Amino acid sequence: MSTGHRVPLPAGDGTRTLVALLDARARATPEAPFFVFDDLDGHVTGCTYREFDRDVNRTAHLLRRLGVGRGDTITLLLANCPEFLTLWFGAARLGAVIVPVNTASSAAELEYLVGHSESRLIFTEADRFDLADEVRGRCARVGEVVVCGAGAPSADVDFGLRVAECPESPPEADAPSPTDEAAILYTSGTTARPKGVLVTHANYLCAGETVARAVRLTRDDRHLVVLPLFHGNAQYYSTMSALVAGASVALMARFSASRFFDQAIAHGCTVSSLFAAPIRMLLAQPRRPELAENRLRAVLFAQSVTPAQLAEWEERFGAPLMQLWGMTETMGPPIINPLDGERRNMSMGLPAPGYTSRLVDENGEPVARGEVGQIVVRGEPGRSLMKGYYKNPEATAETLRDGWLWSGDNARQDEEGYFHFVDRAKDMIKRSGENVAASEVEAVIREHPAVFDCAVIGVPDAMRDEAIVAVVVPRAAEGGESPAALTEDDVLAWCRERLAGFRVPQFVRFRAELPRTAVGKIRKHVLRAEYRSAAGAEGSGSGHGTSAA
Repeated sequence: MSTGHRVPLPAGDGTRTLVALLDARARATPEAPFFVFDDLDGHVTGCTYREFDRDVNRTAHLLRRLGVGRGDTITLLLANCPEFLTLWFGAARLGAVIVPVNTASSAAELEYLVGHSESRLIFTEADRFDLADEVRGRCARVGEVVVCGAGAPSADVDFGLRVAECPESPPEADAPSPTDEAAILYTSGTTARPKGVLVTHANYLCAGETVARAVRLTRDDRHLVVLPLFHGNAQYYSTMSALVAGASVALMARFSASRFFDQAIAHGCTVSSLFAAPIRMLLAQPRRPELAENRLRAVLFAQSVTPAQLAEWEERFGAPLMQLWGMTETMGPPIINPLDGERRNMSMGLPAPGYTSRLVDENGEPVARGEVGQIVVRGEPGRSLMKGYYKNPEATAETLRDGWLWSGDNARQDEEGYFHFVDRAKDMIKRSGENVAASEVEAVIREHPAVFDCAVIGVPDAMRDEAIVAVVVPRAAEGGESPAALTEDDVLAWCRERLAGFRVPQFVRFRAELPRTAVGKIRKHVLRAEYRSAAGAEGSGSGHGTSAA
């Protein structure tokens, strides 16, 4: 555990901006490291707070030369790289807005995000230049595509060459206000288009302060960042908490299960952030006792893992886990397990300082302890909660109501006040008049020793509203890559012994992996589309369908 000097955090009253925070850090600790970047191909580069401030200034000058001004938007189609960070803060210096997008986006998806956000420029890498240039031709407002890193097709679109020509001094620009937008982060769509979450300067500081306080971050700490920067987690929980505390980040080009703990040890990391899927991938790696020598004192995580996985993690790695709950829309995590005291990592934890979270019924009335209700979070839009959804007043009004953010997540509280996730409000399966929480069925199936992962979905059933489909990823056989022997009957028998009859799946499907977003969330709408017709073709009777690869 780090015991170094604690740097005072900025006031949590929404009076600071990204620009003011970076300026303060560059003045107070100019030679302190801000980040190291590991491209995982043998190259590691570093940057102090002073050097980062210099690079941000140059980037801001380049953006201005490219026609970007206050309120303009720019799309970042970038994997983890230093340029992502300098563009984020360079845009902030001008009062401009970044639009980070998933690097796996198709042309159609990218076209929607670029067009909807009204972006002026697209920044990308050489291997995505053709895709970005194709989209540029379809979006009238986009002036140029600029390539970060090596391999630019010409000097005209080479970010490195062009930014090197720019001065190191801060550009003349009106300072942004705390409630000015700094980013639009698009949430993953299910049945509708993604929604653009408006993130202000004050929002970013609120997120960073919440996490920094929760893990008592000091400037001797270092975040291991393996999740993608285009998602809120790596921005909110890792980069911003490091910045408000004067700490540093070790930014990896991507997540590598085989090298995660080697990276943590090599870069002296003390804190990290993961999801359940990467945790399972790490546990699937060969045992190496030396990895327990890591210095990680807190690993934040979200989404469900089993008690057996928690125990194995502690036994193998000794890196304390802290489950939390948060959304792109809530900025910081409103619910988190305590750093001190009893940590119940099968729960999401307790309300975080500065947040008020409740469970309510559909009418907004609080539910009793032990009963399931929707999580609502009290806050101020533009400061502790998102400012709203970009160009979507209807969705904003539905989500932000009288100072409360309605999350769409169902949970229950135990007698000690810990929150336990149940399911997405829209992920409840209606089976013959009964509500079935998909996560409850998933938790049971994941306990099967031959199951690596699973997702449970509902598909239309003419007789019983919906049929329950379990999509299962078998665990690899010991000592080989082939799946362990696991049949549909095995899964169903396991469920029948542990679940009420109406919760037992009607169909079991096997896959090598589950479709996921870049941050590990299962894309259930993809599974529903894939298996709806297959399940329906087998009828809506009481029998079970045959398994399919």
